[in-house]
Amino acid sequence: MTTYSGTDEFEGATFVRASFKGATLRFSDVSGVTMRSVDVGGLDIDSHDLFFGSLFVNGVDVVPLVDAELNRQFPGRELQKAETPEGLREGWVAVQAAWQETVAGTPPELVDAHVEEEWSLVQTLRHLVLATDAWLRGGILRMPQPFHEIGQIFTGAEEMGFDMSIFRAEPPAYDEVLAVRAERQQLVTDFLATATPELLAEERDNPWGGDDWHPSVGDCIRVILEEEWAHLRYVRRDLARLR
Repeated sequence: MTTYSGTDEFEGATFVRASFKGATLRFSDVSGVTMRSVDVGGLDIDSHDLFFGSLFVNGVDVVPLVDAELNRQFPGRELQKAETPEGLREGWVAVQAAWQETVAGTPPELVDAHVEEEWSLVQTLRHLVLATDAWLRGGILRMPQPFHEIGQIFTGAEEMGFDMSIFRAEPPAYDEVLAVRAERQQLVTDFLATATPELLAEERDNPWGGDDWHPSVGDCIRVILEEEWAHLRYVRRDLARLR
């Protein structure tokens, strides 16, 4: 099967009576794509950025419908948008309870298993360590080097110039991942315990750089919550397939 990587040759192209059956698109830009009179049986779309835009199916923007359904499937998820300290604390408790259920219910033989090019449970927990480090330790607390060495960074970070020497080359043991993850969870719990509306409103720099967005402390916490819920969904989806 042919793989097209790093290409823009299809931008603005028109495909007529072409077959994309069984094709896979990863880390690709399909914004503004128009599809008419197409067969979409079994079409599977997964986009973390879905809720920042629109997706029209037969003239209906389905983004609000998807958002509402995910809130139904994951009670407490709606609190990732909370504006108050109380709401954020409640949202954090909800997502951590959901994660505890998933981790405790995963058999040992599946913690390192993964579907296709997706992350395993262990890798996902390592990424959530990194997300907490970036947005709490780095963004909010302004630590110069906030990252733990077992963190799992996003695909393409090295190509963006990120210093990968921060991270350990050999994968850590599962028990160590759980221990570091628990420490980072407690950091968020402790921070939220004393957070005030005034603190949440304070401005910070984007921990990933750039001058176009200066998040508030509350924004940083909301990003952590979004990461927690999104990756919980991914892990539960993949574990269901693995089982």
